[in-house]
Amino acid sequence: MISYNPKEWFSFLFRFHRADTFRKLFWLILAICAYSALVTFFELRVFGLTAESHLKNIPLIHGLLGFVISLLLVFRTNTAYDRWWEGRKQWGALVNNSRNLAIKLAAILEKEAAEDRQFFRNTIPAYAAALRDHLRDETTRIELFDLQPALAEQIDHKKHVPNQIAGIMMQRVMQLHKAGRISGDQLIILNGELQSFTEVCGACERIKNTPIPFSYTVFIKKFVFFYVMTLPFGYAFSLGYLVAPLVGFVFYVLASLELIAEEIEDPFGGDPNDVPTEKIAGNIQRHIHELL
Repeated sequence: MISYNPKEWFSFLFRFHRADTFRKLFWLILAICAYSALVTFFELRVFGLTAESHLKNIPLIHGLLGFVISLLLVFRTNTAYDRWWEGRKQWGALVNNSRNLAIKLAAILEKEAAEDRQFFRNTIPAYAAALRDHLRDETTRIELFDLQPALAEQIDHKKHVPNQIAGIMMQRVMQLHKAGRISGDQLIILNGELQSFTEVCGACERIKNTPIPFSYTVFIKKFVFFYVMTLPFGYAFSLGYLVAPLVGFVFYVLASLELIAEEIEDPFGGDPNDVPTEKIAGNIQRHIHELL
């Protein structure tokens, strides 16, 4: 996720980054400008059309369609941002639940139980890392969290890795309960945090596996394309060749909104504006090591 100072204005005008939409649309904007200039040339020079022709009424249609397209793009952007914000809230809940579980385990487990503390010191951060890679469709590297070899061998990377880690933690808690080292009341207290891990995972999977309907996305792209491609026909009479850069700018604004929505609607990827899951997972690891 990109860190920035929202109070800066002037510097943003000259700052370009990897996720900047102008970089992605640069050649397409140039093509739109060239197309607009070509349409203007044929209208004014080749065919000799004047402002009294029927094409002068096209801007009226653009005015009506401009209101419709603005509503569609606002809805598209808000829907994508809701998905991004929901993903951020779920990872915030994962941070809080991991801390709460570590705090309760630190209070319940005796200080002499070094092996049990080490177990949860490894597995709680490992769940965050597994969920991060699971949402990115990558292979989870459990060994990075120094899990005991016996536990690492229990992880089948072909299956749902976060569920396996949650199941391993629950099994360990049940073993401690059967051994009499955790009472029934303490088991109930720990069950809430253990259960919340799977709930967070399910919510994140819902966001990732339920994209914006395909027909809706395609319709917006087609609408923007035909709207921009017909702009030069109506405004060439009043703007002349200035219509080329102005149409290019209109396309840049409309297409940028769609690109931004596409980037943030899947908040768990590796794009610069996605939820910083890698940083959050690293913070969870550091905090759990401090608590346990």
